[in-house]
Amino acid sequence: MRAISAREFNHDTAGAKRDALAEPVFILDRGQPSHVLMSIAHYKALLGSNANIVDLLGMPGIEDVALDLPPKNREPATGAEFR
Repeated sequence: MRAISAREFNHDTAGAKRDALAEPVFILDRGQPSHVLMSIAHYKALLGSNANIVDLLGMPGIEDVALDLPPKNREPATGAEFR
């Protein structure tokens, strides 16, 4: 996803709108994301979908990534020690 400063957005709104047709564009204020610009089609798709978080994050194929977790610890929890 593309990120642009608020100043760049103000200077090239048409370019940001053009980029938002392909993917959401983050607008940054002082280096932090403050707004997201996206096409109305993408917005409506988000509103009307029952997509999972992976779909909403726009990361196709991430569901195929192996996630190796350590086995659960079956030992009972012990009390905390305060000094």
